[in-house]
Amino acid sequence: MPQEFKERRSGPPRVLVVDDEPAITDFIKLGLSREGFEVETAPDGRAALAAVDRFTPDVVVLDVMMPRMDGIALTRELAGDPKRGLVILSARDDTEDRIQGLDLGADDYLGKPFEFGELLARVRSVLRRRQPELAAVLRVGPLQLDRSTRKVRRGREDVELSAREFDLLSYLMEHPGEVLTRDRLLNAVWGVSFYGDENNLEVYVRYLRLKLGDTDRQLIQTVRGVGYRLAAD
Repeated sequence: MPQEFKERRSGPPRVLVVDDEPAITDFIKLGLSREGFEVETAPDGRAALAAVDRFTPDVVVLDVMMPRMDGIALTRELAGDPKRGLVILSARDDTEDRIQGLDLGADDYLGKPFEFGELLARVRSVLRRRQPELAAVLRVGPLQLDRSTRKVRRGREDVELSAREFDLLSYLMEHPGEVLTRDRLLNAVWGVSFYGDENNLEVYVRYLRLKLGDTDRQLIQTVRGVGYRLAAD
């Protein structure tokens, strides 16, 4: 019988990574954690079933070739829940394998070797389809940002931001703990065709700090000569 999705507490989206290669699970966990996901790992299908019951992931990323219970059997067990996404990540990448995985209920199928950026995009896409209300909300440390309503809170306090301030904070929250260069922030928030004064970025960072009560600059941190970093916790 398919494992049913259980109600869980609010928080960042949860991803369970299932693979018998620790180098792969560690790599994916590190990358997704940096992107604001809560991540756990399992080395095989049977361990994954126990983790699903305890951890209640929103998306499961799973390999096909694993001991004890392979990814095909695991997909059969987990398919059918409308809120839990399944992404198969496997070296078995021919057309028949893809068709089998998708027919069993997987949302997506990505072959190995893979680029982390593509896996991240696939996970986010599945999350948007399965739980759009969850994908819309970013949570980093004391901050919560809802892209669907464009509301921001720090702790229990609402924070009123302009459209540009909101977009800048949203991008920072999409990359917690990551050093973002000035050029990258300008391109992401103002657009690749931006030819204005780079001081615009510094001005808006100052506005954000003021409105978020970040007087000690420990929330939005300046990386001298490079750019800015949003504290991850």
